[in-house]
Amino acid sequence: MTVGDQSISAGFAQAIGNTPLIRLNRLSDETGCEILGKAEFMNPGGSVKDRAARWIIDAAERSGDLKPGGIVVEGTAGNTGIGLAHVCNARGYRLLITMPDTQSQEKFVTLRTLGAEVLPMKVVPYSNPNQYQHVAGRLAKHLPNAIWANQFDNIANRQAHIESTGPEIWQQTAGQVNAFVCATGTGGTLGGVSRYLKSKNTNIKLYLADPQGSSLYHWVRDGELRAQGGSSITEGIGIGRVTANLADSPIDDAVQVNDFDAVSMVYRLLHEEGLFLGSTSGVNVSAAVQVAKLLGPGHTIVTILCDSGHKYQSRLFNRQWLVEKQLAAAAGPLPTSLLDAESYRVLNLT
Repeated sequence: MTVGDQSISAGFAQAIGNTPLIRLNRLSDETGCEILGKAEFMNPGGSVKDRAARWIIDAAERSGDLKPGGIVVEGTAGNTGIGLAHVCNARGYRLLITMPDTQSQEKFVTLRTLGAEVLPMKVVPYSNPNQYQHVAGRLAKHLPNAIWANQFDNIANRQAHIESTGPEIWQQTAGQVNAFVCATGTGGTLGGVSRYLKSKNTNIKLYLADPQGSSLYHWVRDGELRAQGGSSITEGIGIGRVTANLADSPIDDAVQVNDFDAVSMVYRLLHEEGLFLGSTSGVNVSAAVQVAKLLGPGHTIVTILCDSGHKYQSRLFNRQWLVEKQLAAAAGPLPTSLLDAESYRVLNLT
């Protein structure tokens, strides 16, 4: 729908996508490459996962699996759940979420505020039947008129990025993109974008960015699922299996990013670019810098700015938490006050 020169979206779901590419000025100037971040935090639900949520619900409606007044069940680290909550509210569905109890409290609060029922789950290996994704699948079978969104292995997730994110990147760069890099949890973003971009130009390089403790770096490099390093502070990325969304994706190489570099990049983006982002964005941008150094000056590299930092204030932006994780140095020194004791006295401040 259009009125005058303004485009009007027909509801929440239609407002998803068409996010801008943001040039990361300091990093682009340092590397001699154009490092561009897809501003997925500007989606109406606040993250890249809005795309998966919309496509999953659309596919379930088209197939007839999701009926009016139905229930959507999903296991999520948070952002897909938030996207689903918005879409479910707009379309009249109930939402039940299983989520690892290690996720930030902000995510639990947000989901419950949006009306989702949330079951915190103890973190156990994927092989355990009580792993949060498996529990979501069982709950969907138990509840009447319910579906399991199954974001990890439901390729509607990947299709969202084949049909929207990939084409947007191609159009916004006028086809001049040389490389795309991002971390993966479900595999939907990398799986979909890689397929689309390779279909347009087989010379575009696709890189998987992997946090410490994940198994996918070695899977890309030597075909073996093998973890390296301790667990990461990042939420929702870095796994020990190849999902249906990621399988057979045309990935050229992988880069690793440790927690220190990810946190350092988050704070650089905040203080140098004015971007308040979560830890996965720190991994993605750190990886984009690595790719820029590998390719050399003159290349255009795109990555994903997944979500804002608001959901991570109790952790990533909490100095005491960073101290406990031995990551305070990555955040840099605390800013000095603009007002000294004399200013307080002269201005009669208490």
